[in-house]
Amino acid sequence: MFVISKLVWIFAQPLSLAFFLVFLALLAGLLRWRAFSILGAAGSALILFVTLYTTAGNLLMQGLEQRFAKPAADPESLQCMIVLGGAFENEVNTTRHGIEFNAAADRFIEALRLGQKFPQSRILVSGGDGSISGIYEGDAAASERFFPLFGVGKDRLIEERQSRTTFENAVNTKEFLASQGLSHCLLITSGFHMPRSVGIFRKLGIDIVPWPTDYRTDGQVKPDLDFTQPNLNAQNMATAIREWYGLIGYYLAGRTSELYPQ
Repeated sequence: MFVISKLVWIFAQPLSLAFFLVFLALLAGLLRWRAFSILGAAGSALILFVTLYTTAGNLLMQGLEQRFAKPAADPESLQCMIVLGGAFENEVNTTRHGIEFNAAADRFIEALRLGQKFPQSRILVSGGDGSISGIYEGDAAASERFFPLFGVGKDRLIEERQSRTTFENAVNTKEFLASQGLSHCLLITSGFHMPRSVGIFRKLGIDIVPWPTDYRTDGQVKPDLDFTQPNLNAQNMATAIREWYGLIGYYLAGRTSELYPQ
């Protein structure tokens, strides 16, 4: 299932679909199937235009981010928090042994903030190597270098190093929480990733408090054209589409409590 999901995403993401339609259009042109050639080229152009030059991807991202609102204030006390991996540049860190982050760094910055505010809390970092090759260190390993730099000792960390997907995050986390006698933990992950994560944790009966972070939109996006940031538009479209693939796939596989948790 893991490898299949990776392969599906390689070919099903928006820019890959646009390339595939261009290829079909060229092939249809060579075979003198004029109508199919025009349809393929038009379909590719439409995908590229919507992805690069409209706010469609940001609207999809915004919808995901607004499903779970972050609490207005910190909890009065905190026993534990679960941080889902996906924030470290694992390929770089494996060879350079550093703590390089990607755009999801807020997951760990928020965990660090809360960890410093609540010095008795435990931090469970769930994240192994999510690549097909499986040759890189995961977020849990990198976190062992990150948190101690800011005064959060290794003795407070619980490292779950095997998971490659959000479903495996939840399954493996459940076992660790049980072994440590922990419950009612904060679940820290990106806002767009929270609906799928909560659905899986609920399905497995894990008691968590959603604590979204790493927002990619300002919450005020409207349908519009946007020629100013095509790279960012494409990135947000791809991220949102991938999340929806995950929501639908996990729901059909019976791995989440509902299609679109809230």
